[in-house]
Amino acid sequence: MRIIYLHQYFNTPEMPGGSRSYEMARRLVKKGHEVHMITSWRESGKGKNWFETNENGIRVHWIPVTYSNHMGYAQRIKSFFKFAFKSAQKAKKIKADIIFATSTPLTIAFPAIYASKRQKIPMIFEVRDLWPKIPIAIGAIKNPIVKKASYWIEKWAYKNSEAVVALSPGMKEGIINAGYDHHRIATIPNSCDNDFFNNNPDSAFIFRQQREWLKDRPLLLYSGTFGKINGVSYLVELANYLKDIAPEVRILLVGDGVERSKVYEKAKEAEVLEKNLFIENKVSRTEIPAILSAADISSSVVIDLPILAANSANKFFDSLAAGRPVFLNYGGWQAELIKNNNCGIVACNKSLPEVAEIVAEKIQDTQWLKTAGNRARKLAVKHFDRDKLAAQLEQVLSSAFHKKGYKAKSIAPGIY
Repeated sequence: MRIIYLHQYFNTPEMPGGSRSYEMARRLVKKGHEVHMITSWRESGKGKNWFETNENGIRVHWIPVTYSNHMGYAQRIKSFFKFAFKSAQKAKKIKADIIFATSTPLTIAFPAIYASKRQKIPMIFEVRDLWPKIPIAIGAIKNPIVKKASYWIEKWAYKNSEAVVALSPGMKEGIINAGYDHHRIATIPNSCDNDFFNNNPDSAFIFRQQREWLKDRPLLLYSGTFGKINGVSYLVELANYLKDIAPEVRILLVGDGVERSKVYEKAKEAEVLEKNLFIENKVSRTEIPAILSAADISSSVVIDLPILAANSANKFFDSLAAGRPVFLNYGGWQAELIKNNNCGIVACNKSLPEVAEIVAEKIQDTQWLKTAGNRARKLAVKHFDRDKLAAQLEQVLSSAFHKKGYKAKSIAPGIY
């Protein structure tokens, strides 16, 4: 098949951020498909025109459209629509058999549907977050007319899709509630790159020895975005309790985002910064395996908002692949996986003093760390191996190409 893959925020492994689209696309190429990735170049210095690169066989079409987590919502919306318009013009010109569009943002539906109609080819829509429910829930979308329009776009995207890919069981339920046929929904979560994240003791040793504050001390890691929904300040509060009951435990926050300065200031005020909590700049994905190898427990946190429990965080699956126990402060399907497989700590519905006691005990228990880590790795291999889930995606795309999108659920039911 010739596949147009629309993703506004595509990353290669050399870039910070998730690489789901890269990993899925390169496997589709390996299977003999021709993949055209249409995406945006978010940094400055590339002018205004389209340019093309070859990334492991993926033909990537880049258009410079500035975007960053530091931008306000009005600026982001402008970026969304600018990319939607430009990518629609590009997508209609690339002869293809199928369109695969992945959100967020929801506006990716515009170029996808436009190109699908122009070329008279099927479209598959991938849902990475429950837009517009999440921005509405956090107050980013307040205008009632914009809310109504956003829900209309969501249903319009589903209506024009031969099949839909949801990244979690919770997202699948949200799509069904919007009126879409459940038989046409495949559940394909973010995945585990098990070879890439295989534990490396040598890298871990080097990482630890380079940091005088760490050395052989227990380490709780957060690596990801410092965004408003991530709620990284939670870990500052946790550090505040840990400094008294387990002063040797270290917390490392790696990343960037609109809330980074706020987290930094909060850590200073709590007098934990550079004592038991440390903040480092974002790194490329290729550097994450060494950091995870050095960690004793890896974390994924969000603000206290029930709808976020449906998320499919990359950091969760990277932790499993690295064989690291996972710390979560939210409920939902990932929390149930941790509980059912005894491979981490679920802190939702617990007070911070109680959570601190649990973390202090578990992170200094070498036997528990080893056992929980092995269980995490087993879960990664059994259910979330990237090759297995990429094969499911290929089957969904092939079924949609043959106008058999109703097979999506049976291909990837999302039962773990």
